[in-house]
Amino acid sequence: MPRRVYLRHGAFYYAHPDGKWERLGTDLAKAIKQGNLYNDPTGGVGTVGYWLGQFLAHCRRRIGLPKKRRGISQRTYDDYASAVEPLKAYFGRMLPHQVEAHHVGEYLDLSAEADRAVRGNREMAVLSAAFTWMMRKPDAGVRANPCFGVERNPESKRDRYVEHDEYAAVSKIAMPSVRAFMELIYRTLQRPEDILDWGAANIVRKREPGGEIRKVLRNDQGKTGKVVDILLTPDLDELVRSLLPADGSLPGPGYRLIHTRQGEPYTYDGISAMLRRYVNKCIKAGRLSGPMGFYDLKGKGATDMWLSGVPLEKIQVLCGHESVKTTEIYVKARWRGTVDPNSTPSVAVQ
Repeated sequence: MPRRVYLRHGAFYYAHPDGKWERLGTDLAKAIKQGNLYNDPTGGVGTVGYWLGQFLAHCRRRIGLPKKRRGISQRTYDDYASAVEPLKAYFGRMLPHQVEAHHVGEYLDLSAEADRAVRGNREMAVLSAAFTWMMRKPDAGVRANPCFGVERNPESKRDRYVEHDEYAAVSKIAMPSVRAFMELIYRTLQRPEDILDWGAANIVRKREPGGEIRKVLRNDQGKTGKVVDILLTPDLDELVRSLLPADGSLPGPGYRLIHTRQGEPYTYDGISAMLRRYVNKCIKAGRLSGPMGFYDLKGKGATDMWLSGVPLEKIQVLCGHESVKTTEIYVKARWRGTVDPNSTPSVAVQ
């Protein structure tokens, strides 16, 4: 029972600080809700902002659970937490039942006007997940998801293929840590955010079924939850060893392969900003046809493997895709090869 809520003569009452007693009725759930509202000095209990916080707490408890128990990864939770802040700023003081489809549409429109259309779409997806969860909570008072049927902002497909000379131009002017990061993404096809978390613990000596011991990079894919072991070939092993302490000492658990000059981990936003500076410089110099990001290097790596004859099944494992079909679409979206025209003779016009 909330503070200052009491049962008297078959009904619930709230004792205000000024000594006044207010009858809240005989419904326990409503009395608890009203009591919480009175006890919260900001008036936030029961609002969308309040329920978004409850949703995040629910998601936090699901981190690391298996998929059959609706588990999520730490990265997914972090994405949710990041999306909740702007959602609170816009919807926070509304009550859940007051949010309608046109409010969600207005939010997407404002996101597009602010040049954050894609991010607005991601935030709407989190809002939709939160409302679906609220529908299972009677106290939230939600009967329908206001996000259903709302058209998302248009998105362009990520089909940028980075040419070899473009990659070389950016790599040439990038500082060593960014250059190494680019190479790790291109070689391993792992999510850039996952690679930033790699340390000495990701370098594993693995015993194969035949008894052979091989050195691998072990990555727990934050988004898919899959674990992939990537063979440390001589060139990749040389790259990784160059990122470890030069004196051969064993790094501690906080050490990251990709780090700043001060030895601190990079944030993805921070290292992405560095890449944008190099890219813009190359664009102005006429060495790049357009913008590129770290995920474009992952796409380039997958496409180059396919063009060199590597089976799609192997590329699928690296990418963490659920199906080979997804991998095929992923690599072919970037292919700009030259094809032969139709050589079949046409029917002569009589």
